[in-house]
Amino acid sequence: MLSQRARKRFGIRCTLPPDNPMTAPHLLGPAWESYRWFETAGERDAFYADYASEHVYSRRGDLPNVIYTKVER
Repeated sequence: MLSQRARKRFGIRCTLPPDNPMTAPHLLGPAWESYRWFETAGERDAFYADYASEHVYSRRGDLPNVIYTKVER
């Protein structure tokens, strides 16, 4: 039986643009990346739409400074 994590095929890869201050070596570093996995493409796409858009509590015009890429395994 597959573990619950292994069953999640649809994901989002999060990286930072090169000019992001968090890519400094003493912080996250230039090679930082993170993944979030979902069981369905619909769940992943809903997450993507929410996180890649302007948020309610952000200043007007601010966009996330993280690069979100849809991935599958």
